[in-house]
Amino acid sequence: MADDRFHVYDTTLRDGAQQEGLSLTVADKLAVARHLDDLGVGFIEGGWPGANPKDTEFFRRARTELDLKHAQLAAFGATRRAGVKAADDPLVAALRESGAPVVTLVAKSHDRHVELALRTTLQENLAMIRDTVSHLRAEGQRVFLDAEHFFDGYNSNPAYALEVLRTAAEAGASVIALCDTNGGMLPDELADVVHQAAGTGARIGIHCHDDTGCAVANTLAAVRAGATHVQGCANGYGERSGNANLFTVVANLQLKRGFDLVPRESLAEMTRIAHAITEVTNVTPNSHAPYVGVSAFAHKAGLHASAIKVDPNLYQHIDPAEVGNDMRMLVSDMAGRASVELKGKALGYDLTSQQSRELVDRVKDLESRGHTFEAADASFELLLRDTVTGERRRHFTVESWRVIVERRPGGDVVSEATVKLHAKDERIVATGEGNGPVNALDRAVRLALEKLYPELAEVELIDFKVRIVEGTHGTGAVTRVLVTSSDASGEWATVGVDENIIEASWQALEQAVTYGLLRAGHAA
Repeated sequence: MADDRFHVYDTTLRDGAQQEGLSLTVADKLAVARHLDDLGVGFIEGGWPGANPKDTEFFRRARTELDLKHAQLAAFGATRRAGVKAADDPLVAALRESGAPVVTLVAKSHDRHVELALRTTLQENLAMIRDTVSHLRAEGQRVFLDAEHFFDGYNSNPAYALEVLRTAAEAGASVIALCDTNGGMLPDELADVVHQAAGTGARIGIHCHDDTGCAVANTLAAVRAGATHVQGCANGYGERSGNANLFTVVANLQLKRGFDLVPRESLAEMTRIAHAITEVTNVTPNSHAPYVGVSAFAHKAGLHASAIKVDPNLYQHIDPAEVGNDMRMLVSDMAGRASVELKGKALGYDLTSQQSRELVDRVKDLESRGHTFEAADASFELLLRDTVTGERRRHFTVESWRVIVERRPGGDVVSEATVKLHAKDERIVATGEGNGPVNALDRAVRLALEKLYPELAEVELIDFKVRIVEGTHGTGAVTRVLVTSSDASGEWATVGVDENIIEASWQALEQAVTYGLLRAGHAA
């Protein structure tokens, strides 16, 4: 298990699951727990057994289905109710019977919450904390305490807030995590309070929400002020604006502050783990997330590319490989020769100075008319190939295409597309039907070419995006279409631009098919 001197505590499965639109099944929670264990976190908070059937089931199944190598499971719950012994409280019993080696209790540390929300006295609240912690400790479980609304409580009544910490520590709580539950603190103010809390002699942890955009900064400030236990959620999940992003916190502490938190080989898996969790949660990943986002080490400006060509570290704060990410060169109207040369080299081409200049001029011209190559690598590679060969080479030429959209009896709307192509000295005419014009064109071009190129049967159109680039001409505005295609070994994106949305779609489809054939090994 992880070193006990400093804790990395994940609360994705409980606090993170409160994010709007995020709903995890028990199987999902087990899968996320395995990914977090792969990262090497010390504790995984599985949920609140007894409060809902899903979390109770999670702990039951975790006993036989989770083989954790680094982490310990923590069960979350509340202190006993006012006027009831901890040994007799059914929710405390659920924590005791969860099988989790660690229990994290949430307790009120804000005097107004005690009196208004719990509707009890300040002294009874302390008794609830003391009784519940000591009971669970006597039952053999390790106890952490989440001091809810601690910073607001400290501002309201500092003496009482600190007394909550002393009471929990004296009863046997290993760690008291100070919770910025409303997420309203700023780093300097928070650090001052953490310093005061650490003076009580209790071991201090930190739990921050991101309502001011400072959750990660607040967590780092707390560590500097004496906290030795950090809580957070994968990818910053959580209610409202989310929780401190555990990946960012771990990477900052380990790579910037020298903390030995997770195995180095596990840190190098962080990007993969972050994206694997988004697949389980079905939440679109933040491409600009620090360290693990696909754009975290993407370079677009020509000035940056020129410097990176000399030394990648000139515009990167770490080697992306340390967190399992990659540097990416984006080609756009901001690109200079260095950008396209680096991109070309990554694709296996050594461009001459003349070819670089031609390619830069061509990219800037096309982007001024609405194209975007940073989102369409396949289109850029085709453009690069054309520049290198000095001519436009394709596997087929288009004689014509047309699309008919028909509303049939019964209300069904069907599109029918006909394409006339020339390939391998043959003239081919094919017709395809689809639920829309682009779908029909896609089917028609496949029908036309699959006999000559059977590999096209494996190519699939998986995404289609439309954006109005110039909106000054109403329905005659310039339209950009991005098409994402895939085969058995990967994905690629292509772009088309035209005032006619079907023509723009055709351009993107034609490039997608061409690039798919190149991937299959067919020379143009």
